[in-house]
Amino acid sequence: MPLSTEARNRSVTILLNGTNASLKSIVPLDYQLSKPKLLGQSLSLQFGVLIGFTGDLKGKLILSGEHTVFGTIGEAMFGMAVEGEMLASFSGELGNMLAGNLSTNIVQNGIKTDITAPTIMQGNTTLSGYDKAIHLTAIFESAGDLNLFLLLD
Repeated sequence: MPLSTEARNRSVTILLNGTNASLKSIVPLDYQLSKPKLLGQSLSLQFGVLIGFTGDLKGKLILSGEHTVFGTIGEAMFGMAVEGEMLASFSGELGNMLAGNLSTNIVQNGIKTDITAPTIMQGNTTLSGYDKAIHLTAIFESAGDLNLFLLLD
């Protein structure tokens, strides 16, 4: 049975709040979070990680940004430079940590989800085929911008 507009809006609000809480608890850098914006029917990016959600909410969490953003976050978390093949591996793990924490946060509000393994996206990547897409940007003064996309099926 499809969710009512009110229930869907509540779920999206819980998802957005959970995303912010996850980012705060995982990444040890100060940031400002932009207001959420709805996207069009396709999303293009150069580098990022995709984690799928199944369960009560179906969709994907995508983290996207310059390699240097992921590298700076990795260095802040682990105290050493994260480069080359380790950067792609770290980016996937960062997505995994954020999505796992988000899944844990939202279950407290009655929304049960599981996450998929991370998919690393490199090069010209265009995604489409989702119902709604919400874009947030975490603006790290010392690292740059990390784009967060919540694609809802």
